[in-house]
Amino acid sequence: MKLWLKIFTLILIMLGITSAGYFGFKAYQGYQVTNQQKNDLSSKFKTTADELSILKARDEFQINQSLEATISAIEDTYQQTAVAYEDIIDLKEAQQKTSTLDEFFAQILNYLSQKNYASASAKLNNLKQEIADQQKSTSQLKTPSQVSLPQSNEPPGSGYSRQVVNTNIGSFTVSLVAADLNSTRVVVDTASESDCSNDCPVLPLADYVSRSNAFAGINGSYFCPASYPSCAGKTNSFDTLLMNKNKHYFNSDNNVYSTVPAVLFNGNSARFVSQSLELGRDKGADAVIANHPLLVSGGNIVFNGDGDPKKGSKAGRSFVGASGSTVYIGVVHSATVAESAHALKALGLDNALNLDSGGSTALYIGGYKVGPGRNLPNVVLFTHK
Repeated sequence: MKLWLKIFTLILIMLGITSAGYFGFKAYQGYQVTNQQKNDLSSKFKTTADELSILKARDEFQINQSLEATISAIEDTYQQTAVAYEDIIDLKEAQQKTSTLDEFFAQILNYLSQKNYASASAKLNNLKQEIADQQKSTSQLKTPSQVSLPQSNEPPGSGYSRQVVNTNIGSFTVSLVAADLNSTRVVVDTASESDCSNDCPVLPLADYVSRSNAFAGINGSYFCPASYPSCAGKTNSFDTLLMNKNKHYFNSDNNVYSTVPAVLFNGNSARFVSQSLELGRDKGADAVIANHPLLVSGGNIVFNGDGDPKKGSKAGRSFVGASGSTVYIGVVHSATVAESAHALKALGLDNALNLDSGGSTALYIGGYKVGPGRNLPNVVLFTHK
């Protein structure tokens, strides 16, 4: 029983909510969390996660299946609570009112501080629904009106277009830039010159476009934003394969993520693969970037959802795609990741790879068409040959 209590207490500490001093029901009600409190919470996430891993390796844990199931349930609630907290941060960064969500979250913290796991879990389900409703509403508000937009399932031959694309699951607004690979080079630019695991440099998309003399650009792969407490110890870092314009391969030895899809650009061609391990380390290529999921492959939809609530929420969905020697970057507005795959299939793209989205979404050509979003550790750019 002592092990169970210690593990439970550690998980509560990870949320900053031990009865002795969690960061606070009272403080959170007014969302008056100071930078110091957020830093303390971030530190607890990292330190306690390490301690929990050690405890789980002990014999008492390994031989007690009932205890393992209990801990698994608590861990699941912790993970869902952490995701909910990050979703609330995203809404705040989007200048949305979150007073109702703040109240729900404070109640969850209070239940957990009292070790009232059942009530916390029930309230968490309510919070997740409230967040989903607000995300949908926020995404719809940010989506350009379809009234004056052309309805077309034909992508532009070159340049920028914002159009309404009709699919068998609904209509979606898509902002996209098309370019000919015979005259355009795709490059990936990074704020860091080499691998970076924490406190990595970031830049606005417009700065990347300017310093690379590019004519268009979009946000890159998933990364760990500085505003997320769970990103303590890995701020602004990313884990997946990438080769930047200086021919440096990032995360080349990170085999954990070698099954993530990727695209390699070289000359007038684009090669999309379902797993980045299929690629070598060809420094003669123009660009390599891995992210997930692969949306369209060989003209067919290859992603229809995976249960991830973040992929299943409505948001601007960034992508990079290609058909023949034409390359595309763009954003499917107010869509789940699976819905964006349907929109890009309807546009006739042969291949398309999902990029980061949410607060990171940004598309630039002659100015921001979407965004600017967060400062970014890496981006995809179009430059003239």
